[in-house]
Amino acid sequence: SDMTVKELGEMIRRIVGFEGEVAWDASKPDGTPRKLLDVSRLHALGWKHTIEPEEGLRKTYQYFVGQFGA
Repeated sequence: SDMTVKELGEMIRRIVGFEGEVAWDASKPDGTPRKLLDVSRLHALGWKHTIEPEEGLRKTYQYFVGQFGA
């Protein structure tokens, strides 16, 4: 899945229930404009993902909270 760093940050904010404001410093360079892994070789071997990023982040967060508390 292709998403911006800001979209990823907003997704994490929603998942963890952060209600504060996220401040973005627009004066800083945004680095590599696109960060997308090429999974074509994995697909050619028959592998396909089964979990979308939001579900994966949610499950990881729930695991972390279950193991270490919030």
